[in-house]
Amino acid sequence: MRGKNLLQLIKALTLLSRPQGCTRKELAEELDITDRSVSRLLNSIETLNIPIYDEQIPLEKQKRWHIESSYVDQLPNLSLPKIALTFPEIISLCMMVGESVVFKGTEIDRHIQTALSSLMYFIPEETRIELSGLKRIFISKTIGSKRYTGKEKIITTLTESILNGNACEITYHVFYNDRIKDDTIGPLHLYENNGGLYLFAVKLSDNQIRSYAVERIKRITALPQSFDYPADFDPEQTLNSAFDMIHGEPITVKIRFSSSEARYIKEKQWAKTQTIEDHEDDSITLTMTTSGYRDVKRWVMSFGKEAVLLEPEKMKQEIRDEIQKILSGD
Repeated sequence: MRGKNLLQLIKALTLLSRPQGCTRKELAEELDITDRSVSRLLNSIETLNIPIYDEQIPLEKQKRWHIESSYVDQLPNLSLPKIALTFPEIISLCMMVGESVVFKGTEIDRHIQTALSSLMYFIPEETRIELSGLKRIFISKTIGSKRYTGKEKIITTLTESILNGNACEITYHVFYNDRIKDDTIGPLHLYENNGGLYLFAVKLSDNQIRSYAVERIKRITALPQSFDYPADFDPEQTLNSAFDMIHGEPITVKIRFSSSEARYIKEKQWAKTQTIEDHEDDSITLTMTTSGYRDVKRWVMSFGKEAVLLEPEKMKQEIRDEIQKILSGD
């Protein structure tokens, strides 16, 4: 007996074990099943050798069904919890499911939907109605998101290895030189960034922390050997210190943005350490310390003439050289 049927059985036993028992109509209403299904359910309970009986109560039209009191004393507490969610909690749940777009079309997505469906059996009817309505409000963009269909085994192996503290051997496609290489790693954390799933892991050959794009892991083998979690590694601090995906030495940049871009820049926290200076012409100067030199340079260039890089001088010169190459066609 699986999933929905098992939940129905447990809830039915809870109803039948009450002092007043329950009628067939009450079983049908509480479990949201037909009268025919009630008959099958009662037969299943008898098949399990749980002693049940019906009783005609004076002035009541329907018989009431009970589990024998002597048997009820032997049963564990079968009362199912009522999960009462507040409205903000319901909204948060819908948003969390929406954020799982990275797994769209995979077995993991199916498991997420199954888990949500299972949760539905434990929450009151009014909460289910609210959830159904809110699911129409929160949607997710899939264009630009990476696809992980066929990567379920890799993700599962990584997850289990993280939980168990075991090493893995991976075959990985390195994009910058288009090489395929094998690494023995200690998986630490999975994280999402811009529609992609990434892995923090310690490369065991040199004990350096690396980031791996999960879709570029071609093969994975879980190893029996364990590894020590790096004592000085703070994953959240590492993520917050990088401008995008590239982690490295911190750099301080100063950029003046035109008035047309100023409001957009002010809307976001671009770095953990940043200051914004307002100017009389409504332009602003953003100063921030972050890591990811190449990411910052690409970002500055994406604004075109609306951003003027003031510091560092090295990056200014590199941007001049790249613009010159673009114009000359070299």
